[in-house]
Amino acid sequence: NNLLILKDGNTILRTSEQDGFNHIYKLTFDGQSTQITKGSWDVIDFFGIDEDKGTIYYSSAEKSPISKGIYKVGLDGSSKKSISLETGMNDAEFTSGMKYFVKTYSNANTPPVYTLCDNDGKEITVLEDNSKLKAVLANYKLATKEFVTFHSGSTTLNGSMIKPVNFDPTKKYPVYITIYGGPGHNEVSDAWDGNDYMYHQLLAQKGYIVVSVDPRGTMFRGAEFKKSTYLQLGKLEVEDFINTAKELQGMSFVDPNRIGIQGWSYGGFMTSLAMTKGADVFKMGIAVAPVTNWKYYDNIYTERFMR
Repeated sequence: NNLLILKDGNTILRTSEQDGFNHIYKLTFDGQSTQITKGSWDVIDFFGIDEDKGTIYYSSAEKSPISKGIYKVGLDGSSKKSISLETGMNDAEFTSGMKYFVKTYSNANTPPVYTLCDNDGKEITVLEDNSKLKAVLANYKLATKEFVTFHSGSTTLNGSMIKPVNFDPTKKYPVYITIYGGPGHNEVSDAWDGNDYMYHQLLAQKGYIVVSVDPRGTMFRGAEFKKSTYLQLGKLEVEDFINTAKELQGMSFVDPNRIGIQGWSYGGFMTSLAMTKGADVFKMGIAVAPVTNWKYYDNIYTERFMR
């Protein structure tokens, strides 16, 4: 859905995972193909091209699978430059002609800031800095969301953790694991999480550690990681969630008998599986709108991932 034919009528730009990661390629009708972006990271958004300057604009997970940066690169693959310096989640909406863009930036503990920038990333004006919201949030005892890693066999998984504000490492806390786990969506992201963030802060104030983890099959870690669950949805992901809970059980500040899990839609499917296959690990589960039978689900997941 990102095929772009240039004005010369002979050149096509598209993205492909043919080298194992999602990258931008230039193709011509004589059968030639040139890879423009390269590296062990995924291009996320292909925004477009300024054909007059021969410059392509895109976003990628080059810094980390949990963050997104905005970049420009020449049509020949040269002169690559980051045009968003902040680490976290950067999104761009370009004007026609690719001369300017509205940048939306946030991180896990900072609400979004909206700025108008030129196509070199220079900030022209701040459209909304959410200063009023930040002032309100300053009145609450909010804990910092941290990013951590978990392990499932030889696979390293990205995770996040919110501990109670007055965290005492000598005490043992119950854990609430919030998940999704399905194709096309990551829960662990260095981005402002809005209402969910505030709900998780409430749980932390009540004495819970809030954890999230992205299992195998999720995004921005290359094609092999993403496609590992193809034709076997539910198998590897639930193994990863159970192994994460077992790793949490071994932490000195976790009550091993009070680990719960909650998810919605695909996360409800995962929660239901976790409560059966991981019944010895999970004390509690909340399965919201779970997918319990592929026969009754929509064609996207059922056909695309399970044939």
